[in-house]
Amino acid sequence: MRRIRRRQPPDGAALPDDVLARVLALRGVLDPAQCEYGLGGLAAPHLLSGIDRAVDRLERAVTGGERIVVVGDFDADGATSTTVALRALSAMGALDVHFRVPNRFEYGYGLTPGIVSDLRSLEPGVLVTVDNGVSSVDGVAAARAAGMSVVVTDHHLPGRVMPDADAMVNPNLPGDPFPSKHLAGVGVIFYVMLALRARLRSIGWFERRAIEEPNLAELLDLVALGTVADVVPLDHNNRILVEQGLRRIRAGAAIPGIAALLQAANRNPERTVATDLGFAAGPRLNAAGRLDDMALGIRCLLADDPAEARALAAALDELNRDRREIEAQMQSEAVVSLNALPVDSWADRYGVCLFEPRWHQGVIGILAGRIRERIQRPVIAFADAGDGDLKGSARSIPGLHVRDTLDLVAARHPGLVSKFGGHAMAAGLTLPRAHLDAFSEAFDAAVAERIDPADLEGVIHSDGELAPHQLGLETAMALRDAGPWGQGFPPPVFDGVFRILDRRVLKDRHLRLRLRATPDAAPITGIAFNVDWEDWPEDRQDVRLAYRLEVNEYRGLLSPQLQIEHVEGS
Repeated sequence: MRRIRRRQPPDGAALPDDVLARVLALRGVLDPAQCEYGLGGLAAPHLLSGIDRAVDRLERAVTGGERIVVVGDFDADGATSTTVALRALSAMGALDVHFRVPNRFEYGYGLTPGIVSDLRSLEPGVLVTVDNGVSSVDGVAAARAAGMSVVVTDHHLPGRVMPDADAMVNPNLPGDPFPSKHLAGVGVIFYVMLALRARLRSIGWFERRAIEEPNLAELLDLVALGTVADVVPLDHNNRILVEQGLRRIRAGAAIPGIAALLQAANRNPERTVATDLGFAAGPRLNAAGRLDDMALGIRCLLADDPAEARALAAALDELNRDRREIEAQMQSEAVVSLNALPVDSWADRYGVCLFEPRWHQGVIGILAGRIRERIQRPVIAFADAGDGDLKGSARSIPGLHVRDTLDLVAARHPGLVSKFGGHAMAAGLTLPRAHLDAFSEAFDAAVAERIDPADLEGVIHSDGELAPHQLGLETAMALRDAGPWGQGFPPPVFDGVFRILDRRVLKDRHLRLRLRATPDAAPITGIAFNVDWEDWPEDRQDVRLAYRLEVNEYRGLLSPQLQIEHVEGS
């Protein structure tokens, strides 16, 4: 059962009366400079270890006319990373640039020997991995044995053995001094392209070739989309990247593909916020990699013709509808599996593993996240990968580093897990189907050892209560404009008691409410999505809500609205 807990100020300091100042103080932001999002505040590219070696090799490739192949990943971060690399390299005068994205159902993740074998016919001089590569030991070795140079750009945590690449750029490499360890893959390749442009400028390349030096800030809408969609923590450096990208979108300067994705989701570009990237554009882009081939999403992002971009975005939107249907069915089956656990209830488990032979490999990550939200436990959902193997996607909760937990399981039980990788909150793994039961027990034991039981209680952190006069459009807009909000810099959530004046069910799953905070307060609309009807009995009039104060736009009119996160009886 989730419960509401109010955030406490650092060191017990008194909180400001102003709502926005209070919210920022509760996130440790006491210096106004921490809310300055100009590009001058970005960490310098040279702080990334390995970036000089990467630029050396890419400089030779660009100026020597070598064939460059960008090898991406099949999620939104991988797609935006690939697009940033292709657009930047082409703008800087590279004449022979291609991309490949491994199909998740055929090759799996990363630069594998199979992908390298397929690329041999292209005869690339340089392979550039984006959003992958740090764990591709065998693939990098195969590429170099075939005479290809490999430049790895990645942000995933490295394993105990790292690939022998020509250059490797990753803020999470041991000893790397870059201050922002939370760059997404698209952020890493953006930094590499900044450094490459500076190098080419210094040798007079643009002047010699009569090339207009590209403005790489024009790629920041892609950087923003990939950063938000990959749910990396929005530290100050990432907030700069995201906010600058959002400003381009709001100004009508987005690339046609991003504009088309927002249009397909019925979002107004002029008022785009980070959640629109995370919950509207991102899922439509991700749908290609989950159900089909991410090349479709990359072509949408590479399109310069708005009509072509809209057609591709429409295809992505249709795939996203299919993904939702598959996910809904899988979620129903997962609940059945939870109820069938050989214990009194899922509450007796610390880490939960679920498997159904019919589940789709492309959707198990979303499924794991949905079930995690339901049961407040780390969850790994598995799908049949063929040849006797299972592919799993893990989603964790605050307090448990799931990639390190998998590392512990693998160290204690050699051979149990075939391969794994990921982050603190999400990871992927492969194991033989015959090992599933043993792995499930080992994972549960490892989670129990590493987690504080209090982290399993499902706390909703609140920024306190808003007075009735603060539940207005002015406050909602101030909070919206103070973003970007996201992972690691969470959007403001408030709590309070409200009287339900009336309610209306939408699409059998959502609930629209008319609420009043006090008898003399003006009514306000609230919306609760995907409700559990047991939490909303018809006879309940007074409720304590945890909510976000949002700006609702309908037919050009703006109004305040409560987006309800949690409900308790008053």
